[in-house]
Amino acid sequence: MNLLSKAMVAALFATAVMPANAQNTAAVTPAAPAATLECGDDFATWKQNLANEARAAGVGEKGLSALANATLDPKVLERDRAQGVFAQTFTQFSERMISDYRLKHGAANLQKYGQYFTMAEQEFGVPGPVIAAFWALETDFGAVQGNFNSLNALVTLAHDCRRPDLFRPQVIPLITLIDRNVLPADVQGAWAGEIGQTQILPSDYLARGVDGDGDGIVDLRNTPADVILTTGKKIQSRGWKRGEPWIEEVRVPAEMAWEETGRTNKQPLSKWAAMGVTMRDGTPLKDTGLKAGIVLPMGRKGPAFLTYDNYDVYLEWNQSATYTLTAAHLAARLAGQPAFDRGNPDAGLTGDAMKALQQKLHDRGYDVGGIDGILGTNTREAIRQEQMRLKLPVDGWPTDELLADL
Repeated sequence: MNLLSKAMVAALFATAVMPANAQNTAAVTPAAPAATLECGDDFATWKQNLANEARAAGVGEKGLSALANATLDPKVLERDRAQGVFAQTFTQFSERMISDYRLKHGAANLQKYGQYFTMAEQEFGVPGPVIAAFWALETDFGAVQGNFNSLNALVTLAHDCRRPDLFRPQVIPLITLIDRNVLPADVQGAWAGEIGQTQILPSDYLARGVDGDGDGIVDLRNTPADVILTTGKKIQSRGWKRGEPWIEEVRVPAEMAWEETGRTNKQPLSKWAAMGVTMRDGTPLKDTGLKAGIVLPMGRKGPAFLTYDNYDVYLEWNQSATYTLTAAHLAARLAGQPAFDRGNPDAGLTGDAMKALQQKLHDRGYDVGGIDGILGTNTREAIRQEQMRLKLPVDGWPTDELLADL
């Protein structure tokens, strides 16, 4: 599910096979300047221009042959247009995704592969439960890795005009991996081009692949050691801070300065404590010197979480607030925390009512990221701005009252 990660990395051509004790020493060859490849152009011409760019970047005949045989896959575009899962609320999505199966097998894998999780934390500072949570959510620990031809998927999405800048930078890394015999030409994965047990994009596979078990091969489809170490390195590369928390569930008072909340409004814990915020069990917040925002995924009457700088790294993996908070909470569960308190949130808007709200916000000049019925980051921020203007509690939660007032 990490199709929304910011995959524009400069070092696309690092050594693909990297010993675990030499992750940061591999030589990096910069990519050649990208040619202008207009989305939606004649496919054969577009693909030839991409092949010229790949050849200039050092891709050999095997990789170029794979690109020459790549075709457009209409089923990929269907999946890209139909991501309705993110229209679910946080409680709906998280309670479905954080299953007993994933909790049980996550705990078992943390023990079974403990030496590799320990290595990942020592090398990259990323705790085992954080890696294991992504492993669970992405593929159920490798059980469901996807059945789309990865190269066809990426070529399709790169040629399409919806989000070409996100996917085009992944094509040359993939054919480089094919050219180097790291992956077969017909490698399969998710519909958006991710590969392996934690759904790694080709640029990360190429630049950050770690040979965790020392067998000379980085195999992210079949080797848990490689999966764990590579995933840890990817998370670290997005800015993870060693030894710091990512989220903590808290209890908020019935009334407070709601406009101060939000992921990006990070405040010292002492300030939140002064406003009446406590730990979930009612004990006082401890001032650790760190700053955190307060995320209210279901509004001020629902669950509440302190979100630290490390939580922002989750949004580098996937920009869906629902997915990232679910992944962060699953990691907390695997680290020993209980399930979150659902609270008693006001009824939110769904379906056509949510789209109607987005339309009204759009008409007022807000960029809501599309009239799609999904409470994404842009829509939530627009709601907060209108709640502030209308003197409603500023918690980013869409309600019938807000829709009526607009």
